[in-house]
Amino acid sequence: MSLDATTLSQAAERLEQAQLTRVACRQFSLEHPGMTIDDAYAIQHAWMQLKLRNGRTLKGHKIGLTSKAMQRAVNIAEPDYGALLDDMFYRDGAVIPTERFLQLKIEAELAFVLARPLSGPDCTLFDVLDATAYVTPALEILDARIQRIDPETGRTRNVFDTISDNAANAALVLGGRPFRPALVDADMRRIGAIVSRNGEVEETGLAAGVLNHPGYGVAWLANRLHRFGVTLEAGQVILAGSFIRPIEVVKGDTVVADYGEFGTVSCHFG
Repeated sequence: MSLDATTLSQAAERLEQAQLTRVACRQFSLEHPGMTIDDAYAIQHAWMQLKLRNGRTLKGHKIGLTSKAMQRAVNIAEPDYGALLDDMFYRDGAVIPTERFLQLKIEAELAFVLARPLSGPDCTLFDVLDATAYVTPALEILDARIQRIDPETGRTRNVFDTISDNAANAALVLGGRPFRPALVDADMRRIGAIVSRNGEVEETGLAAGVLNHPGYGVAWLANRLHRFGVTLEAGQVILAGSFIRPIEVVKGDTVVADYGEFGTVSCHFG
């Protein structure tokens, strides 16, 4: 890691101010061209710790960049992850206040709610399924507190910026029909979503797009966090990764994700 504690703290404060003022801050990777993935996670951690000190509660984790195509696009060899806080959760059908956010996008995925803790270093798919209370359809709302494109250079932010920015997570909506993996005779890999915006289909996808099975992402996260002494706790929600491309949304849009026999999950941006 190349960034010192003062730099990490300043970066966390800049992200917090960007979110509060809705003015994105400059790309950290431009200011620190030698930064590493460990630096990016250290900034993310510092920002989340700032939020926890300000009264927020950790409710789970998100996994992103789970497809090989996305990993190649950003030159990374593994998924990324971020934190889910208590003020990020919205009910199915909720009106999402756009004034909370800067540059909104939305994705469809499955959320795992844990009945028992999960920890590495040898967590497997079967451990994940055994420890899961239920799985439910979800929408992940993405935002950018760091400029996606630098106005001076035209440079697009890189994966270190995205990871610093809590892996782009901003909020989530849980809905549909929850199911217990052990009780449903269904191949989770083949669960699909048809995602519409304002009545028009924008994206479709299968859960197999997430590391061939979304449960593998949860196992990966448990093993990845083990090196920091972190356990996925009972009751936490784990967003397992999107199986569609992000859809840009603006105020007035309504998004509905149809998961077939597993129901729908929707929200409106007001």
